[in-house]
Amino acid sequence: MPYRMGATLDAVTKLPAAPEPLSAPVFDSHCHLDIMVGNRQASSGDPVAQAAQQAAASVRSILDDARAVGVTRLVTIGYDLASSRWNAEVAAGQEGVYAGVAIHPNEAHESTPEVLAEIEALAGQDAVRAVGETGLDYYRDWASKDDQHASFRAHIEIAKRTGKALVIHDRDAHDDVLKVLAAEGAPDKVVFHSFSGDTEMAKKCVEAGYFMSFSGPVTYKNASYLRAAAEVAPAELMLVETDAPYLPPVPHRGKPNAPYLVPLTLRCLAEVKNVHPDLLCEVISGNGVTVFGEW
Repeated sequence: MPYRMGATLDAVTKLPAAPEPLSAPVFDSHCHLDIMVGNRQASSGDPVAQAAQQAAASVRSILDDARAVGVTRLVTIGYDLASSRWNAEVAAGQEGVYAGVAIHPNEAHESTPEVLAEIEALAGQDAVRAVGETGLDYYRDWASKDDQHASFRAHIEIAKRTGKALVIHDRDAHDDVLKVLAAEGAPDKVVFHSFSGDTEMAKKCVEAGYFMSFSGPVTYKNASYLRAAAEVAPAELMLVETDAPYLPPVPHRGKPNAPYLVPLTLRCLAEVKNVHPDLLCEVISGNGVTVFGEW
């Protein structure tokens, strides 16, 4: 086991065994280190995330386990002001770690001018290479659509002013996300985190030059539409992520996710693209430099 679990955890939530290592390096473009190490409680109350938080994990152990399977770097993403501060601080002190800072659309009511000013200040730090995750979420009604749209527009402007990548959370809101990007003028680098669209959405992203980051659900049996979207997406616009501790790939649904499980998703994408995993790792690693800059 990558991390020692507490004795009281149910077997269903124990962390999975490490997969076969990749023979070429790649990186995790989106995870939440603060939730994984228990620094911040998962706001959704997700039992898988809660199980991950009870593991005896540290940032160092997470990085070591990831590197042991070829996942040499990662981007840890903020979703409110406190998590953005924490992730920026960790990224500044850890080699191979970058951060994203933002107010999640579910928390868009917190996007006051004062909070957004601090997000912009954090985004100006060298170790912070993304503004995100921001966007629209019509699945949950934790924040009004008006608040979400205003927050999303503000984050787009922050990304443009700071020159950082915009990392988008898009849940059941594809059309409106694309409309807002078009209306505001998208930043040079846009990433759709945990891409959830179909082939038509993928084609629109390709046309606009947006990056699509694929996560564990692309491996799910009932997600053929995601594999079809990945087939449409050119490798030069693809990233791979975990969204850890959420969205673990097959065969570990229902268990906590972590960056060391990236190889499972990467190999699924390589099969869909009919390319060798080493080649896909190479292309995705190059995409990471394009999006997030030199490590």
